[in-house]
Amino acid sequence: MKSLLFITSSILLIWSPTSSEYTRELNKGNVETTLASNDIVFVNFYANWCRFSQMLKPIFEEAAQVVQQEFITEGQVVLAAVDCDREPEVSQKYHISKYPTLKLFRNGRLAKREYRGQRSKDAFVQFIREQLVDPVVQLPNPAEIPKLNDKKRSIIGFFRDTTSNEYSVFKRVAGALRDDCAFHAGIGDNFRNELTTGESIMFRPSKTSGDEDMLFMGTLGNFELLHTWSLDKCVPLVREITFENGEELTEEGIPFLILFHHPDDVDTVRQYNEIISRELMQEKGNVNFLTADGTKFTHPLHHLNKSPKDLPLIAIDSFRHMYLFPDMSKLTEPRRLLQFVQDLHNGKLHREFHHGPDPVTQLSVDGGGAANVHVQGGGPADKPGGKNTDPPESTFKNLKPSEHRYTILRDEL
Repeated sequence: MKSLLFITSSILLIWSPTSSEYTRELNKGNVETTLASNDIVFVNFYANWCRFSQMLKPIFEEAAQVVQQEFITEGQVVLAAVDCDREPEVSQKYHISKYPTLKLFRNGRLAKREYRGQRSKDAFVQFIREQLVDPVVQLPNPAEIPKLNDKKRSIIGFFRDTTSNEYSVFKRVAGALRDDCAFHAGIGDNFRNELTTGESIMFRPSKTSGDEDMLFMGTLGNFELLHTWSLDKCVPLVREITFENGEELTEEGIPFLILFHHPDDVDTVRQYNEIISRELMQEKGNVNFLTADGTKFTHPLHHLNKSPKDLPLIAIDSFRHMYLFPDMSKLTEPRRLLQFVQDLHNGKLHREFHHGPDPVTQLSVDGGGAANVHVQGGGPADKPGGKNTDPPESTFKNLKPSEHRYTILRDEL
């Protein structure tokens, strides 16, 4: 009996989620240094009690072994894992709400798109190989510049050679933003005309945007400056969602904050952009800020019990439910829109939909000087027809990739 217990304990020890030879366990003490010191970090956010996490662990470990043997350069790539029960701060920082969740970090920055591909050793290894492909496409001569894809935004750099710090920084930025822009480089004598005034970097917008080429005026060797500038040019803070780009935006996997407006209502669009630029910059990467022509996107309005005559209005689509900004007349009040977004993250929007306003604690002092705590609110919310209904279902989740592809939302919830 003792022998059986010993064997069983040994097996559990071997397969313990924290014992891993090739996958690096992350915690609040080492996560920042790990992300900052590696070009690519592919992270499995898991929970021990989740059977899907248990199923994935040995597969992820096998992939980590192959990756470690194939990419031996220090600081190139790490496969890592976070036990979300033991590391709630790390889990909350990256808004993990389902297990397992796979996220990619490039040069310390979180990629917008979760990994939603096949969960096999070969698929993981191939994914890492693709991430390590050179993100900069070198142009053979200046005649190729006008032939670049006119539907994509491009960042084009002109360098004397590829050994300089300036080119190295350019390549790092290209790796960080490879999902958002096409990066090209003209190198050496074939581009002597472009190099007459020195090395340079320019932004070329898509032709449909109507914008003009723009030269980077900062220090070419400063990663933070170039990254910030390139991010601003490649990914506008507020984008318009259309029927053409809807699937691409949903693939980024983060909730939508959408202003539905009449196409002639330029003032509300301007206010919305200004508020987001002023108060919600820190939420970029957690939420997609969008505008939508409310006369075209009538289906989401219908789910919200609204119609084009109710425009403008703002809603959050979490890909499960939609939540309506409660009072457009208060849109310009400081931090009002920011609080609406934060209430999505902390679960307040869903909670209050079902149970009414959260209790509000107030402190008062009676005549004898004693402090009294009063709790107000928190009663059941009134529902149409007296029914306890759910918030309106997401309509934009229908734009997600085909059901024949692997998706956490369907397969693991």
